Amino acid sequence: MGGRVRGPAREVKSGDVLHLTRAASVQFLRPIFVRVIRLPDWVTYDGWLWIEGYELGPKGEAVVRRTLFVQKAGLIWQDPPLPAARPTARRQVRRGPVRVG
Repeated sequence: MGGRVRGPAREVKSGDVLHLTRAASVQFLRPIFVRVIRLPDWVTYDGWLWIEGYELGPKGEAVVRRTLFVQKAGLIWQDPPLPAARPTARRQVRRGPVRVG
């Protein structure tokens, strides 16, 4: 994935892709990537926030929807993954008459 911006330098918004590591919460022993859907307006401790989003698989596809409690200071913003390449158009094969019999 592309460039990174770390910490609370910017606000989290829908569509952001975040790399969540142990710096965001101890639950991320195995780091994950998440595309943010929304930020619930739930009461939290200072410096923490709730995020609803999709955990992303290795190809950038949504794997599972999750609700996560994370520290703002531990967030790492990622550039969105590049869209998958479209398959090339298939060439038509010229076909002649078919002999039967």
